Amino acid sequence: MSERLPPLILAVVAPQASTGVHPQTPPQTVTPIDASPPDNREAWLSMMDRTGEEAGYFITLGARHWAFFIDEAPTLLVTFEQAGDIMARPGQMPLGHDIAKQNGWSHLCLIADGDTFYRDPRVYGFFDRLVDDAFFEDFDSVLFMGSGAQGYAAAAFSVAAPGASVIAMSPRATLRPETAGWDKRAVRSRKLDFTSRYGYAPDMIDGAKHVFILYDPEVTEDAMHAALFHGNHVTHLRCPRLGGRLDAALAHMQIVVPLAQSAIAGTLTRNRFARLWRGRRNFGPYLRVLLTQAQAAGRTELEKMICQNVTARLNAPRFRKRLADILAAEVAESLKEGAP
Repeated sequence: MSERLPPLILAVVAPQASTGVHPQTPPQTVTPIDASPPDNREAWLSMMDRTGEEAGYFITLGARHWAFFIDEAPTLLVTFEQAGDIMARPGQMPLGHDIAKQNGWSHLCLIADGDTFYRDPRVYGFFDRLVDDAFFEDFDSVLFMGSGAQGYAAAAFSVAAPGASVIAMSPRATLRPETAGWDKRAVRSRKLDFTSRYGYAPDMIDGAKHVFILYDPEVTEDAMHAALFHGNHVTHLRCPRLGGRLDAALAHMQIVVPLAQSAIAGTLTRNRFARLWRGRRNFGPYLRVLLTQAQAAGRTELEKMICQNVTARLNAPRFRKRLADILAAEVAESLKEGAP
């Protein structure tokens, strides 16, 4: 593989146009959100810098973004992650780093300080330089992955690597009020500029090989964003009852790694996902939502079936207690009906 871009050159990339998306007015910025005490953050930044120096680089892209790269193999995983999430993980390394290390892949991680949506000319410039130097062409397979605001970025910046695959979990298509005014969740982020370069994520995936949009259809805004991503190469994968943080839920279910492996191998299909999705049967939060919905609907027989299934497989005190209550109520009703 050819020599990678040196960190000092990358650190001063200018936002030149090279992806066919023309530059306009730079986006607004929002106030930085410090996800950890200053001493912890400095220690984390130093650790990331040392790790990057050993086999790649770790560079600053403006005030709220960093790029972390490890060069290992002709398969590249590109992840978009938040600094706060990374520092909260065991080992304080990006999730993508652990996935790539486990599989012997190279890894590029774009790290954001908060919900920036990566709307920063320095981030645009970073990807411009990668395109100009044919960085992505050095790899046989490339996968972009992210969730939420990071899912937006995974889709939007995949335009820099035509032929790549994309896994976007609960992605936002845009927060431009004229297009997504119905999404009131990230009020401050709606002030960002989503009309300039790399702006409208659904348009940026046209050159991707395969795009997988994972979302919870019961989260109305996420379902509406997901519907804006369409095309013959786009597969929508429904993940009901998991809420807005699909990345965390799927990680706990141990689905994220096989998802990435299947996408890289070109074997991720609806049937493959359906097999992985069976992991929800052992995921406590999913099962609790399922039970709560049955209770709210007054479907006692369904509650009973859920509790019987769960208690037969798992140590689940809440389900065991609910099952006992249902059975006790059935006995009481039977006795009442049999009384003279």
